[in-house]
Amino acid sequence: MPSRLPIQDIFAGLVTSIGTAIRYWFHYTLVAFAWLGVVPLTACRIYKCLFTGSVSSLLTLPLDMLSTDNLLADCLQGCFVVTCTLCAFISLVWLREQIVHGGAPVWLEHAAPPFNAAGHPQNEAPAGGNGAENVAPDQPADAAAEHAVVGENPDAQDGPAEEEEEENEEEDEAGGEDAADANNGAQDDMNWNALEWDRAAEELTWERMLGLDGSLVFLEHVFWVVSLNTLFILVFAFCPYHIGHFSLVGLGFEEHVQASHFEGLITTIVGYILLAITLIICHGLATLVKFHRSRRLLGVCYIVVKVSLLVVVEIGVFPLICGWWLDICSLEMFDATLKDRELSFQSAPGTTMFLHWLVGMVYVFYFASFILLLREVLRPGVLWFLRNLNDPDFNPVQEMIHLPIYRHLRRFILSVIVFGSIVLLMLWLPIRIIKSLLPNFLPYNVMLYSDAPVSELSLELLLLQVVLPALLEQGHTRQWLKGLVRAWTVTAGYLLDLHSYLLGDQEENENSANQQVNNNQHARNNNAIPVVGEGLHAAHQAILQQGGPVGFQPYRRPLNFPLRIFLLIVFMCITLLIASLICLTLPVFAGRWLMSFWTGTAKIHELYTAACGLYVCWLTIRAVTVLVAWMPQGRRVIFQKVKEWSLMIMKTLIVAVLLAGVVPLLLGLLFELVIVAPLRVPLDQTPLFYPWQDWALGVLHAKIIAAITLMGPQWWLKTVIEQVYANGIRNIDLHYIIRKLAAPVISVLLLSLCVPYVIASGVAPLLGVTAEMQNLVHRRIYPFLLMVVVLMGVLSFQVRQFKRLYEHIKNDKYLVGQRLVNYERKSGKQGTSAPPPQSSQE
Repeated sequence: MPSRLPIQDIFAGLVTSIGTAIRYWFHYTLVAFAWLGVVPLTACRIYKCLFTGSVSSLLTLPLDMLSTDNLLADCLQGCFVVTCTLCAFISLVWLREQIVHGGAPVWLEHAAPPFNAAGHPQNEAPAGGNGAENVAPDQPADAAAEHAVVGENPDAQDGPAEEEEEENEEEDEAGGEDAADANNGAQDDMNWNALEWDRAAEELTWERMLGLDGSLVFLEHVFWVVSLNTLFILVFAFCPYHIGHFSLVGLGFEEHVQASHFEGLITTIVGYILLAITLIICHGLATLVKFHRSRRLLGVCYIVVKVSLLVVVEIGVFPLICGWWLDICSLEMFDATLKDRELSFQSAPGTTMFLHWLVGMVYVFYFASFILLLREVLRPGVLWFLRNLNDPDFNPVQEMIHLPIYRHLRRFILSVIVFGSIVLLMLWLPIRIIKSLLPNFLPYNVMLYSDAPVSELSLELLLLQVVLPALLEQGHTRQWLKGLVRAWTVTAGYLLDLHSYLLGDQEENENSANQQVNNNQHARNNNAIPVVGEGLHAAHQAILQQGGPVGFQPYRRPLNFPLRIFLLIVFMCITLLIASLICLTLPVFAGRWLMSFWTGTAKIHELYTAACGLYVCWLTIRAVTVLVAWMPQGRRVIFQKVKEWSLMIMKTLIVAVLLAGVVPLLLGLLFELVIVAPLRVPLDQTPLFYPWQDWALGVLHAKIIAAITLMGPQWWLKTVIEQVYANGIRNIDLHYIIRKLAAPVISVLLLSLCVPYVIASGVAPLLGVTAEMQNLVHRRIYPFLLMVVVLMGVLSFQVRQFKRLYEHIKNDKYLVGQRLVNYERKSGKQGTSAPPPQSSQE
């Protein structure tokens, strides 16, 4: 083994490494060009060609593919088109899995129409199931108690049995050819093996599909992706759009659709609706003439279109309606009119609709979260008319597949009524009351500019980085809200003698376990055991046809029960109204009063005043709850706790001044000197620094650096931050934080700020340079030293990489297995004595 490698070996290793790097660079460039250039550009050009509406565009499509006009814009639009087609493909595959595992509807498995106006459909659950739409108007108030056990409803069992007998009679009367076709289709379904598809999916990895494994097989995948994009654009966009377009033109609604600014979307939805109606009619005709394969294919296509439309309604239309209704009911709160909203919609329709949809989605999300919190407090069975999102048996996609359209429409109308009524109760009515009682309180100031001596950006960063994290992470908001709901429930229960109905009885809760066991045994005795061939389909049908809520608990029904329920609803509405009045006035009033000491008479955005008021209210409530928890322990314990908390607060304030005050200020000032000032301020002008803005930006930069450090490799700063976070506020170690975290970080930041300033202001004048050169050095010393530090880091990294390459070349040439082979020069002396040791262990 030589002490140094020969130059020719090092040079050969370098050439080999460079060649490998060039080869990989060429391959990955080809991969990036194919997936980020060819695929989206082809999708965009084909999409434009199909929707141009002229035959000449089809003839010039090959030339348009090679055009270099608007490459970047077309690639971005093509990425969106590819994303949509990919989502459509994944949705189809997932929907197929839902149909396979959850079972197809009864009308698809048997020769029944997908809609049945008389009575209950074959796949419809009887009244009293999950959801408000399942309740009959004349159902008694304690229907949940009467149908609590799954399977106690006889209609849910007799109906399918009678239908099976009728279907068996129809099958007996069918011809031999139909039976043969059915048997062949069943045989084909039995011969299909999903494991083979799973095995093929396991062999195809992401690296192999995208071409990251170094092979050129991905070119075939690129071709198939382009073909699938074209197919999906043609089937799921082109055909529905033109069906809807021709229908709207024929009906004379084209001008109204164009005035909506969303002509393409509305026309496509209309096309899907007409396509669904056409599929229903064709399915009925195929059922009449007993074309089993065509009937099943048309039924599956109808399910796909039906689920797609329902998803659009549930996720797109319903939140949009809620957002617009919230905006309309809150116009007086912001001193706006419908004319203002119309002008904003005309100027930016897409942005306006998106913002209203986003507000509606937030409203729906928090409403659902509040319902989940109510289920934790109330007796199981009180909210039987609402769907339980935490129920493992709840599957909205299966409901979309199995339930008929009119039930979804009824559910949609009821949801709109409920959500709209709550908005009227908690937003519109409180605003009217506030305007009548406090005329000068409204409207809220929501201007986009500020006359205050602080920056809007700084306030936004302070709100996002300081106030909201403290409220969300340390606020215990959920526990407090749960406690308030429980206190209100107990109060309402004892006032109206509904404690047993709302919370249940203790003696009955003790026997609930035994009763549940008996109910389950009774349900198992009543429910028919599904046939082996039915599988999960029969289980899901049993879920849909259950008679009541799963987790029902009995209760004691007092006298005049309907009147008491009505009074409970009235009491709930009054409570929600008062809570809304407090939430709309108290935080904003407190925030305005506190901000007036800082900003004076200048008006600022109400978002900041509301956030400040919420923070103060949270601190007050937190202090009161802590004192209430300490009072039963005695005066001595309270004084001891106050002493401990005072010491902890002093330590926290010191740490906050260092880590949340000094470090962000130095970091923001360094960022201003290194990045912002050289880019924004010319050399002949003097930069101005605002410590408040620098501190606010420094808070953001400090959080980003801390997050990157915690996600990065293990080093001293990550270890210290993890230790400080593990100790928390109650076990805060002031000496450890100052010695291990604050002092090193502040020292590095101060050196980064002071050393360039000393060089520019102290060393440069001693060299006798001109004033212009001194100004240039003073203004460019910070980015220059940053470039020097980065260059030194790159050089050190390259040195380490060269050392690794050196060791790699040495091991490739002289390491055989795990043994080092002796090195002998060809011109060396001939061996005269015993040979040296053959090798040495490494």
